[in-house]
Amino acid sequence: MAWFARGLRQGVDAMDDDSRAPVSPGLSPGRPLPTPAGQMDDASLCPTGALEVRAGVTVPDYARCVQCLRCVRAGAPIRWEQSYRWAVSRTGALGPAFRRSIHVRVLDAGDCGACLAEVRQLTSPVYSLHRFGIFVTPTPRNADVLMVVGPVTRAMRTAMRETYAAMPEPRRVIATGTCALTGGVFAKSVAVEGAVSRVIPVDVEIPGCPPPPLAILHGLHLLMGREGPGRPDPR
Repeated sequence: MAWFARGLRQGVDAMDDDSRAPVSPGLSPGRPLPTPAGQMDDASLCPTGALEVRAGVTVPDYARCVQCLRCVRAGAPIRWEQSYRWAVSRTGALGPAFRRSIHVRVLDAGDCGACLAEVRQLTSPVYSLHRFGIFVTPTPRNADVLMVVGPVTRAMRTAMRETYAAMPEPRRVIATGTCALTGGVFAKSVAVEGAVSRVIPVDVEIPGCPPPPLAILHGLHLLMGREGPGRPDPR
């Protein structure tokens, strides 16, 4: 049992209570920034079409970016930032009554497993989701927030609509990850309907493939009125 006693003495490094943990390798993969077109090789090298040249500037579309790093490893790379405040709110927070506590229903609409794995990390001792007053519920009737991961498969359209309809007002929807925002690399599949917004209204968008736990937590704090918005999407 020596290992057990050693573990108790060592403890676990949890992030700060204000969720402003320092950015370090493993916490966030970062994402591209608008870059003068002359400073990078070719916007067409992006496999998902997330790069577009506008007025001499290569602009990333975060809703399509899968962070494959091809634009970073190019001969003339794009600018890159290490960050995690990626969430963008389209409708505002839930209200003062939800500032201290919310219940979240997580819905897998066709996820490959990556985004869902990042969501599960939030319950680990490092992030400790519950200390922020955020709880996961198995039933939509007790949920304030519906968090959808993955592209919406055609088989999940009805289930998603019924889940959303079962939630009490006020209610909010978070589209988590590139696939939930645009369909991602699966957008052209015959089995995929596409973005979450094509089926139900979306209130908060969290880009990333997958978004790191801190980016997901940022989106939840936006809905609770605890955080300000991140860098706006250049779209």
